[in-house]
Amino acid sequence: MILAVASGKGGTGKTTVAASLALSWPGPVTAVDLDVEEPNLHLLLHPQTTGGQTAYMEVPQARQERCTACGACAELCQYKAVSLLGEVLLTFPEMCHGCGGCLAVCPAEALTPGQREMGQVLWGRAGELAVYQGRLRVGEAMSPPLMRRVMAKVQADGAAAAGDVIIDAPPGVSCPAVTAASQAQAILLVTEPTPFGLYDFRLAWQAFAPLERPLAAVINRAGVGDRKAYAFCADHGIPILAEIPYDRTVAEAYSRGVPACRASAELAGLFRRLAQDCQALVGGREAAHA
Repeated sequence: MILAVASGKGGTGKTTVAASLALSWPGPVTAVDLDVEEPNLHLLLHPQTTGGQTAYMEVPQARQERCTACGACAELCQYKAVSLLGEVLLTFPEMCHGCGGCLAVCPAEALTPGQREMGQVLWGRAGELAVYQGRLRVGEAMSPPLMRRVMAKVQADGAAAAGDVIIDAPPGVSCPAVTAASQAQAILLVTEPTPFGLYDFRLAWQAFAPLERPLAAVINRAGVGDRKAYAFCADHGIPILAEIPYDRTVAEAYSRGVPACRASAELAGLFRRLAQDCQALVGGREAAHA
C-alpha cells in the first residue's frame, strides 16, 4: 500500500508521524519525502544518500524562421508561456506548466522541445529503510511535476512492489498536497485539538475526501485545546487511530533529531499500533466493497 501522511497546515507534527511510522512499520517499507519545497524527513531518518539525478521539465523553444504567426500556440496557452508580439514568437520557460499543448498544435513546427531544471531527486538508505526525496530548485514555482518525478523513481526502482510506501506530503490543501494524496491508496491526516488545527483539518477533509481514499486521523498534542476535533471526526466518520500526548519528551527528542517512536517505550508502542492500524485501512475498505 501507499500511505500519504498529510495535514491541513504546517506544524501539526506530520513529519514526526511519518518518520516514526516508517521506523515502526511491520514489514518492508520505503519513506518518501514529497514536501519538495522544504524537505525535512531526512532530519529524523538520517539517511545516507547513495544517488541522485537532476529532474527537468519539457518546455517550448521558439524557431522564429518557421513561425507563420498563426497564433494557435499563444491562444492555447492559458499561462502565457508562449506569446506573439506582432509576428515575433516569444517563449517564457519559467511560466510553462509543461503540458506540451503548444508543441502539438503548431502546424509549422515552430516550437521544439527544450527543458527547464525543476530540482533534484535523491535516494539513499537509513539502515534497512529506503528513503527518497525531492528538492525543488530555488526559484522554481511549481512543485507537482518534481513530486511526480520522485514517485516515478520510486516505482521504477520497484520500491512499491517490494513493500509499502509512506509519503510525507506537503502541508496544506493546495495543488502540492493534493498531488501527494492522489499518489496514495490511503490518507492519514495529522491534526491538533485547537481552533486553528480544527479549521485547517476541516479544509483538509474537504480537499481529500473527494479522492475517495480511506482516510483516518491522528490527534497530535492530545490534552491541549478542546474536543471539537474529536466531534468533527465522529460526525464525518473519520476514525482516530492514535492520540500522541502533549509531552515535552517528544519536543526534546525532535530538537535532537530523534524520532518520536524512539523517545520512550510508551511512544514506541503507540507507533507500532498505529502502523498496524494504518495497514488495515486499505484492507478494511477493500473488504467493505467486496
